[in-house]
Amino acid sequence: MNENFMKERPVLPLLLSMALPMVLSMLVNSLYNIVDSFFVAQISEDAMTALSLVYPIQNFINAVGIGFGVGINAVIAFYLGAGDSSRADRAASQGLLLAVVHSIVMTIGAIAVMPVFLRRFTSSETVIDLGLRYSAVAFLFTIVIVAGVTFEKIFQAVGSMKVTMVSLMCGCVANIILDPVLIFGLGPFPEMGMEGAALATGIGQSFTLAIYLVVYLVRPSRVRIRRQYLALDRKMVLKLYSIGIPASLNLALPSVLISSLNAILSSYSEVYILVLGIYYKLQTFLYLPANGIVQGMRPLIGFNYGAGEHKRVNQIYQIVLCMSGSIMILGTAICLIFPGQLMSLFTHTPETIRAGETALRIISAGFLVSAVSVTSSGALEGLGKGVPSLVISLCRYVIVILPAAFLLGKIFGPVGVWNAFWITEAVTAVIAFGVYRSSTRPQN
Repeated sequence: MNENFMKERPVLPLLLSMALPMVLSMLVNSLYNIVDSFFVAQISEDAMTALSLVYPIQNFINAVGIGFGVGINAVIAFYLGAGDSSRADRAASQGLLLAVVHSIVMTIGAIAVMPVFLRRFTSSETVIDLGLRYSAVAFLFTIVIVAGVTFEKIFQAVGSMKVTMVSLMCGCVANIILDPVLIFGLGPFPEMGMEGAALATGIGQSFTLAIYLVVYLVRPSRVRIRRQYLALDRKMVLKLYSIGIPASLNLALPSVLISSLNAILSSYSEVYILVLGIYYKLQTFLYLPANGIVQGMRPLIGFNYGAGEHKRVNQIYQIVLCMSGSIMILGTAICLIFPGQLMSLFTHTPETIRAGETALRIISAGFLVSAVSVTSSGALEGLGKGVPSLVISLCRYVIVILPAAFLLGKIFGPVGVWNAFWITEAVTAVIAFGVYRSSTRPQN
């Protein structure tokens, strides 16, 4: 295989070959999220509320794993583009070691914080009990999640998108099959309820990691984990964290946002907390496929940037922006036409469905312009410019939306909170485009 294919093949076919496998796997992952929530909702509405409250901590764990993985991916891609394979191996080896350390710390911290965290948002002992039962099992798989994500980013950095597609899809399919079996106790399996939902997720994630390990061991790869590179090198560690920390914060910020919005909405009714939780499950159908395109873009844009191919970098950015925008247009249409049907997948309570219809119609007004922020932030991460990417995410998840949600909520109630979403996306899109242009402007 031509090692320089990322800078020599035509941009559009190359991007499609890199992005489409990830889009497909992200769509399956989106389906898993919906199916998982659907089965949990069959336990009770309290169970779905508990899942919504646990979600920010789960998202934080995923954010740290994926964000640091983005740092590993960007550093590997840059050194491969520059023709320095030994440093690429060093980045992969030290990145994996640090990722394992992160996962151990997060496992202990997440389990310890959950009782206090849940009580901040609900006084229902039933909801708290369900949340604790789910999280106690789910968080035990943190090291599996983080190790799997690390190998995913290593494979993506060398262009092996089909490996990550197959691995992710197999894990998701296993999840989907095991959910009803373990939750409701089908066949010889006992009925495990919330613990079953968490265990199904963990087993699926373990399956994904197992496939990565088998492929890594039996198939040669341009990047290898090497024992002699495990001794931490200060410059390499700083380079990994300089990208990984902003990327992790980018992905963790939605947890801050959801927890803050839950606090605002809880003053009206727990119905709105449930609506917000359902919305974040539904929006994965849009943002995970868009993220799949961004994942296909990152190694390409990093490799070409390292090789000095700045014209190709701009071409890649523009094509990805158009592709993300197309996904967002489709999502907007679906939310406007079928909001009630979407909400009824997770609840049969008329009050909740009506509240959800209103929320989906209003929030979807910001989907299209959000493509600018998503693409710009992902491109900057691929270029190794973590701080400018973080600026975009801070605007999108904290600086603009939280004051807007608080003020509009005070004036208009829950409807004001939903309007804060599209207002934030419009404002952040302008900021994101400006940040991307200034950060990629050639230096004289």
